[in-house]
Amino acid sequence: MKNSYSSLSIAIQDLQKEGYTADFNLCNAGVEHKHKKRIHKATELDVIKFYRFEGMSNPDDNTISYVIETTTGEKGLLVDAYGMYAGNVPRDLIEKLNMIK
Repeated sequence: MKNSYSSLSIAIQDLQKEGYTADFNLCNAGVEHKHKKRIHKATELDVIKFYRFEGMSNPDDNTISYVIETTTGEKGLLVDAYGMYAGNVPRDLIEKLNMIK
């Protein structure tokens, strides 16, 4: 796992090769494994690393990719907007995903 990537697509490709293949999405109850329809609460997640990507010409294109492992052994990625268009995130997930201390 690299310290940084030049683009989101390159990061996703590289991390998937390393086994982070689950597609996670934020939902009201926590983080959903999209294909398995399984929802994980914040207590069931470990955020291994995160990467920020900023739009070159448009600040609205800001995204962040979280590298996540669950207590059930799933490894995957959660990609979300940040800044002005960031989605609604439950409080316990905000604390879990806040990796800047």
